[in-house]
Amino acid sequence: MAIYNGYSQYKENSIYTSTPEELVLMLYNGLVKFIMQALSAVGEKNYEKANEAIKRAEDIVAHFQCTLDMKYGISKDLMKMYDFMYSRLIDANLKKDKKILQELLTYAKDLRDTWMKAMKLAKRPGNKQPAVK
Repeated sequence: MAIYNGYSQYKENSIYTSTPEELVLMLYNGLVKFIMQALSAVGEKNYEKANEAIKRAEDIVAHFQCTLDMKYGISKDLMKMYDFMYSRLIDANLKKDKKILQELLTYAKDLRDTWMKAMKLAKRPGNKQPAVK
């Protein structure tokens, strides 16, 4: 129990001390993790576990949809992608379809990897960081 409480505290502190960019990366990692859990659960025919994992993935995609700043052109493209992913997550959950989940896993990994590259580029010397308000 003490180990779990220590881990929980560590996890909570990492969230509170992370930059907004790191928080987005954590969400992308969560999206990948939950899709992978759903794939595994469907393979085991544990449909309740698959449902829970897919619902968690849906929550992350919905969060991304709600927090997009639509004043940027790329946001419109991301919204289309998130809409598509959300719809496909619903399909995957209804059908418990591994093929759909595998497709979504590819997209989630691509989004995560692209975000990681953008974070690295933003940290390069000479790149101005936006002022925090």
